Amino acid sequence: MSIKKYRALLPSLRFKTSVVNKELSKTKPLKSLTSTVRRTGGRNNQGREVVSSRGGGSKRKYRVIDFKRSKYGIAAKVKSIEYDPFRSCWINLLFYLDGEKRYIIAPQGLKVGDAVVSGPHVAIKEGNAMPLREIPLGTEIHNIQALPGKNGTLVRGAGCSAQILAKEGKYAHIRLPSSEVKLFLLDCYATIGTVSNPEHSSISSGKAGRSRWLGRRPHTRGVAKNPVDHPMGGGEGKSSGGRHPCSPKGLPAKGYRTRKKNKPGSKFIIKRRKKKKRGG
Repeated sequence: MSIKKYRALLPSLRFKTSVVNKELSKTKPLKSLTSTVRRTGGRNNQGREVVSSRGGGSKRKYRVIDFKRSKYGIAAKVKSIEYDPFRSCWINLLFYLDGEKRYIIAPQGLKVGDAVVSGPHVAIKEGNAMPLREIPLGTEIHNIQALPGKNGTLVRGAGCSAQILAKEGKYAHIRLPSSEVKLFLLDCYATIGTVSNPEHSSISSGKAGRSRWLGRRPHTRGVAKNPVDHPMGGGEGKSSGGRHPCSPKGLPAKGYRTRKKNKPGSKFIIKRRKKKKRGG
């Protein structure tokens, strides 16, 4: 994979970049593993806008992904590497030996024709899923289950990976991409390897229209609004807003911690994520 730049034949191509992956399939997604998703446009069930700058966008079909990897002991062959409009990484279409077909998150380095398997006592190889108790220390993993038997919910974004630091009792110490160290039960499953498409963060859209295709509408700064619309609005000329940076609801931004202190999962966090440094 590589990042492609374009000649400035048009103004919209001057800063446009895209990821080139020659192994991506050009066929349509498997119909039996797709479904429709109703658009919300940032509105809730009462029709009120709860998320700003959302709406429009190209029509998309949702690919049903197997995050649980619950088909234990049955080998599968990677049939294709496909694009998924609902996530930043690629996905793999697997053909199992018993005839079943499933989509999974594509690990970096897994090619068409490779074999993968999930379950206990399997090889340490990219794409294989197994319990944390059988994964060696220092191994890069993704698609981690928060609880045994549930879907993998952590470390699923493009280019992300977590690392097993230690095992103590019935827990494994895992360093997440945010640098946070957290405890997970050894019976939780995880997939070996790093998530595909690591160049996703380096892409430049090049024009506003490309963002509109993705369902993102123009975003208005808070200081450019009226006082009735935003706490930082109003003022004569280019004012700083009159108060600290905050959200439209008045919640402070830029460093303010919003996590609840009595959240049940807090007792499993050994080391908090690093605080971002603000430019002086």
